[in-house]
Amino acid sequence: MLKTASLATTILQVVCDKATEYPFTGEYQNKDQPGTYLCRQCGHALFRAKMKFHSSCGWPSFDDVITNSITKKPDADGHRTEIVCTYCDSHLGHVFTGEGFTIKNTRHCVNSASLDFVDDLQINNTEEAIVAGGCFWGVEYFLKQFPGVVKTEVGYTGGHKHNPSYNEVCSGSTGHIEAVRVVYDPNKTSYEKVLHYFFEIHNPTQADGQGPDRGEQYLSAVFYYDDVQKNTVTTVINQLKQQGQNIITRVLPVSTFWPAEAYHQNYYEKTGGKPYCHGV
Repeated sequence: MLKTASLATTILQVVCDKATEYPFTGEYQNKDQPGTYLCRQCGHALFRAKMKFHSSCGWPSFDDVITNSITKKPDADGHRTEIVCTYCDSHLGHVFTGEGFTIKNTRHCVNSASLDFVDDLQINNTEEAIVAGGCFWGVEYFLKQFPGVVKTEVGYTGGHKHNPSYNEVCSGSTGHIEAVRVVYDPNKTSYEKVLHYFFEIHNPTQADGQGPDRGEQYLSAVFYYDDVQKNTVTTVINQLKQQGQNIITRVLPVSTFWPAEAYHQNYYEKTGGKPYCHGV
């Protein structure tokens, strides 16, 4: 059981290694907002918020699932029943019956680290982009307003330091870039449209950072998940170059995304400020 670990480390250990969060520590344990819970790894919808209930067990509990989204397996301990995402086989938690918490008499006990939450009641699938274009406060501010984007998260990626802090990244010693994870509804927008907007809100021709922010942590970059995304990024950049723009944006494969500290998430929404070097 994981008592102390960074969010990214916890996600990796839970989803891939079938570890368990320490009780009462998960982000979604007490969340009551209407919406949908997605698989953190593949983005498919697993649970609606109306299926969630308080069981006082220490983990998010659901008495039902979205049809065909969950697969049950005998647990390695020989006693419990494991539940995994049907689409990507990532570990979610365990399912229990006969406890009498709700009329359905079922409790899907799920690790928060296995989930993403979006305030959309209908969504069934999402896709993801990871981009970097200077201070992640400003990039997130604009991307979260783009139609079809359902969730954003700021963090660090592309470097060599395990579980970096903001101060370490700012020191320029980690190789990491400030980046934004963008979760979007493919029925409402596309990867290409998200990229076009991303290139509009920052200066992809500045080689030493973004605006007054200088250093490797502020470089322009797009991190691709597969060849389809890589080809799309390349096409968009070539289009901009044909228009005479000297694009220096790096195109790199996805590596571990380390979520930034909580106070960095939705920074301008919390502070009421406005981006100082980003705009449409």
